[in-house]
Amino acid sequence: MELEVVTMGRVSVDLYPEQVGVPIAEVRTFAKAVGGSPTNVAVAAARLGRRSAVITKVGDDPFGAYIRAALPERHGVDARWVGVDPTLRTPLAFCEIFPPDHFPLLFYREPKAPDMNLAVADLDLEAIAAAPLFWTTGTGLSDQPSREATLAALAARPRDAITVHDLDHRPMFWGSAADAGRLAREALAHATVAVGNQDEVEVAVGTRDPMAASAALLELGLRLAVVKQGPKGVLARTADELVEVPPLPIQILNGLGAGDAFGGSLCHGLLAGWDLERTLRLANAAGAIVASRLLCSDAMPTMAEIDHLLREGPGGSGGTAGPDEPGGSGGALAAPPVGRGAGDA
Repeated sequence: MELEVVTMGRVSVDLYPEQVGVPIAEVRTFAKAVGGSPTNVAVAAARLGRRSAVITKVGDDPFGAYIRAALPERHGVDARWVGVDPTLRTPLAFCEIFPPDHFPLLFYREPKAPDMNLAVADLDLEAIAAAPLFWTTGTGLSDQPSREATLAALAARPRDAITVHDLDHRPMFWGSAADAGRLAREALAHATVAVGNQDEVEVAVGTRDPMAASAALLELGLRLAVVKQGPKGVLARTADELVEVPPLPIQILNGLGAGDAFGGSLCHGLLAGWDLERTLRLANAAGAIVASRLLCSDAMPTMAEIDHLLREGPGGSGGTAGPDEPGGSGGALAAPPVGRGAGDA
């Protein structure tokens, strides 16, 4: 069947502690899940009924085999473009859980993650051009050959298609913010939609003010700019429309990965042709649901669950789920805002 959503970039195995509120040294057992922000976005879109695939690479090891099997069998995500690097290991990401707003992370991506070895030769540019929606991330620009591959994939896209670039800025992957901003703008020149939190839009366009940043993003030629504001909710802007949606109060268990649920739901709304406010409310609710659960990919909600939350409201309190992940990319919805999630390893 023809694909509807194709994402490109990071993948990992996430290991979530089953003992909440203790440091990682004292954790006895972990729950394993597929992770990586663009991978989780594909999972979230698939959970909503979209035919999705991810372009990435894993290691030639048992964790890589787990990812390649779990994506199609457990999550309904096409894994035809999940390559295998012969020497590098599949990344791991551990987290600690201290609700509502403290989720420290420990990454194993050294000496290099296989997904950063994605090259132009790995890409089916014809399929990328044909996909109704294509999603890239800023982290894919931080090293070669992934940088060249990401830009080549973006350049292959027709201007009338939906091309989303998640600004996804992780300072630890960059030598300078200036380089990150320059390459973000180069990527955005090929995109039609930009998504980022206030820290990320500041790197790209020089201001963290949501109104000014969204205007600056549109001036780059984008059709839609989405700025996540954490406890203030989300702002989205087109040339003709400005929409702000407040966050949802929710009992937060693990804020990591909720931004990926937001992204997958954003894809769904854009493909459905919904109005902007309806799309943002759907995405906010999806993120809130994941923030109330332990895992990320396994926790992605169905449309029935999202509709129930929007109709009935949250069943508890204890935090405000709003899309903002300062200090990283793609994955945590909580108030106060927290860092990007293990799902974004």
